[in-house]
Amino acid sequence: MKERMEAIKKAAFERIENAKSLDDLNEIKTSILGKKGELTSVLKGMKDVAPEDRPKVGQMVNDARAAIEEYLAKESKMLQSKIREEKMKKEVIDVTLPAKKLKAGHRHPNQIALDDLERVFVGMGYEVVEGPEVEYDKYNFELLNIPADHPAKDEQDTFYITKDILLRTQTSPVQARVMETGRMPIRIISPGRVFRSDEVDATHSPSFHQVEGLVIDKGITMADLKGTIDQWAKEFFGPDTKTKFRPHHFPFTEPSAEADVTCFKCGGKGCRMCKGSGWIEILGCGMVHPKVLKDCGIDPDVYSGFAFGIGLERVTLLKYEIDDMRLLYENDERFLEQF
Repeated sequence: MKERMEAIKKAAFERIENAKSLDDLNEIKTSILGKKGELTSVLKGMKDVAPEDRPKVGQMVNDARAAIEEYLAKESKMLQSKIREEKMKKEVIDVTLPAKKLKAGHRHPNQIALDDLERVFVGMGYEVVEGPEVEYDKYNFELLNIPADHPAKDEQDTFYITKDILLRTQTSPVQARVMETGRMPIRIISPGRVFRSDEVDATHSPSFHQVEGLVIDKGITMADLKGTIDQWAKEFFGPDTKTKFRPHHFPFTEPSAEADVTCFKCGGKGCRMCKGSGWIEILGCGMVHPKVLKDCGIDPDVYSGFAFGIGLERVTLLKYEIDDMRLLYENDERFLEQF
């Protein structure tokens, strides 16, 4: 038995010395020390050994196992060190080579326009308020004086999730939520993403952004609205910008108006951008309808206010003279790098 143990140990040492990789060492360990290995088979044959000789045989097997394991560990450590050295040689960094240029990102043109817009209104004392994109019909339509039979509630224009839950079609629901709290005075803008069932083209998208504005206080008049829009236009488009109102109709404002600004390309003289008129339609606005105030818990005999809605993509296209809204969402670096 002693000679057998020496033969197993010698053969194992020779195999270990000739091993070229860690996988080879693992294979040797399994074939000799594993469940079906040579030493294990010796232990399984202990039943055929005389009882008085079993302790000696067991000790010989354990000594051989310990010697083989020690040699395996030694060779494994040497192989690992060798592999690490070869890897480090391959990964040597030539510090004389020029470094890789890091390409830093920047704000999206939509975000640049929104930051400029918010800066103007925050400077006038407005608070920026956000609301949920998945909204109740109550806030998106009902509290804004849009009755059940209004065309805007048709499923062709609105993405309904259930009968009473939808993807908001405007950011005006934020105004209704703020008015409902009853905290006066109110001076807010509410930027955010909105959704409408539109086909994608140069000026339309099923998902776009709006910035709604709302002011509620005692003694607010149409003159305050005109002055606010005029001040914003001058700071956003340039100090020479002029504004004018045209009569319009919105369910949630009365009187209502469309606001135009002088074309910042031609200064009002007429060009391709303004289609020769000298003016560009920019937003819808008006005095908050007394019914909207009343439905939101505000006494229309005490308080009055105005609201306006700015299409963020629209002012971005105009400000940067972009002629196709799809460019804003195609992630084309050749386009985005211009900003």
